[in-house]
Amino acid sequence: MSPLLTKLRITLEMIKIEHTIFALPFAFLGAFLAARGLPEATQAGWILVAMAGARSAAMGFNRVVDLPYDALNPRTARRALPQKLLSKKFVSIFVIASSIVFMAASYMLNRLTFLLSPVALAIVFFYSFTKRFTAWSHFFLGLALACAPVGAWVAVRGEITAIPLVLGLAVALWVAGLDIIYACQDFEFDHKQRLYSIPKRFGIAAALWISALLHLGMIVILALLFEHVRLGIISLLGFGAVAGLLAYEHALVRPSDLRRVNTAFFTVNGWISILLFVTTTIDILLTPSY
Repeated sequence: MSPLLTKLRITLEMIKIEHTIFALPFAFLGAFLAARGLPEATQAGWILVAMAGARSAAMGFNRVVDLPYDALNPRTARRALPQKLLSKKFVSIFVIASSIVFMAASYMLNRLTFLLSPVALAIVFFYSFTKRFTAWSHFFLGLALACAPVGAWVAVRGEITAIPLVLGLAVALWVAGLDIIYACQDFEFDHKQRLYSIPKRFGIAAALWISALLHLGMIVILALLFEHVRLGIISLLGFGAVAGLLAYEHALVRPSDLRRVNTAFFTVNGWISILLFVTTTIDILLTPSY
């Protein structure tokens, strides 16, 4: 394997490209809702390219910006940049290239998507700085991922309406809640480095309750959305499964026992996004005239 391909492989491992699964199903859910069925194949293809570009740019940027902290944190010290497996220059070029890919894909979709693409990049890049000055950084991450369903809706319709904004709000609450759980691991490190987070500000026990309330809010908003678009029994079954998985996620993590945070964060939430997408999409295809 050539040195360039090796660096690209390490970069993709560093940004955990497989975790695109968190946002991608919600992006396509937004696209399916906008199309009231299957979007055009070209639209779906460019949405996929745009999502991959945006997430790659965001994660690469985050790794560069957070390098000083990642090098000090035992949880992150073995990442590629702290280990000098990659240079900041190479990852910066990767971020620029990924941003260009995202904007090019946005251009291929429609004019409004292209005009909003710099705004989306600004949001996802800005998140990386927020934990330096606010405990509410988790909500900025939620906002960043909420761009996925809203952007996909705009990609199909060329306009913004209430439906994608409501779906985006549900995604924002879900992501903020799961990020709070994940941040509990860095409670002591955040104190030492004077970083901000909800676990640091309110304590781990209170943070887990806040996370649970955010996820309850997600469930309520999704219920209202499903009622509005009048989907059927399959989406309701998926909705019930998602509610059960969220309850299971919170049962896995306790203030005195954070050993299963990664299971709660990665495995459970991966299934949540997939289940919600699959079951809701089936209903959209069966009842396209909602």
